[in-house]
Amino acid sequence: MRWLKTLLVLALCIIFLFCGWTFATLNTELVSINMFFFTLPEASLSIWLMASFVVGGVAGVLVSSLFVMVLKLKLKAAKRKISSADKELDQLRTASLKRST
Repeated sequence: MRWLKTLLVLALCIIFLFCGWTFATLNTELVSINMFFFTLPEASLSIWLMASFVVGGVAGVLVSSLFVMVLKLKLKAAKRKISSADKELDQLRTASLKRST
């Protein structure tokens, strides 16, 4: 079953690479991106599109890693709180056992 998954992933990668290569060869026109305050230099449409995908992917990874770090900090704080509650519970149990004997 694992070889089937590997084969499917490989086939999808080849299909995406072929589509990207076809897109890059068919769209060789030079375009310049005009922002509000500045204009980016001329490059082919496929380069600008791939660059936007890369920038978007990097931005997505950075934002999601920020959320993961916040969640890890919350988890660490919750674990500390549970640990202190467990210690307090153990102290109360041993104190009640000492009083009952």
